[in-house]
Amino acid sequence: MSQTTHITDLTGQMLIAMPGMPDPRFAHSLIYLCAHSADGAMGLIVNKPSAEMSFETLIDQLPIENTGNLSDIRVHFGGPVEVGRGFVLHSPDFQSDMTTLQVDDSFAMTATLDVLESIAQGAGPEKRLIVLGYAGWGPGQLEQEIAANGWLVCDARSELVFDTSDGDKWEAALGSLGISPLALSSEGGRA
Repeated sequence: MSQTTHITDLTGQMLIAMPGMPDPRFAHSLIYLCAHSADGAMGLIVNKPSAEMSFETLIDQLPIENTGNLSDIRVHFGGPVEVGRGFVLHSPDFQSDMTTLQVDDSFAMTATLDVLESIAQGAGPEKRLIVLGYAGWGPGQLEQEIAANGWLVCDARSELVFDTSDGDKWEAALGSLGISPLALSSEGGRA
């Protein structure tokens, strides 16, 4: 009789970095998981605005006409993989003519120029987060990191991702689990 390992599909969930995260790129990160399967996982950090890149600068580097005031639109660091590649995590009211991944009833993700063009023209999805790069895990890697107390998992809520200030998202995600950041230790333990 063969034994198969069953993984819990965490697609559409949030990962909350635990204190003591050894990789500084993920310290105090909140990651929305766009895809998770036996083949690995892909997610976007949603609480780290880019210090180097504005939406206006991004649009100026692309074949997109800048038609409005874009200075208030932020670009975020989405993760250390393919940092030159852009993604838009957004509300499901926008559907790309090319490809939009409908993650669940509250979130979709588009990685094609047409969504950026639509946003630059003052249209596009009602709620959106523009990110460069993504976080990726190979088969079984994320499960190992969760088991090693690297991440907590919580439900993704639209208001947390799109409406909460970046500086408050990590703590708000912990609060959704009834956890105070002060109660967390950077050292994991086993009972």
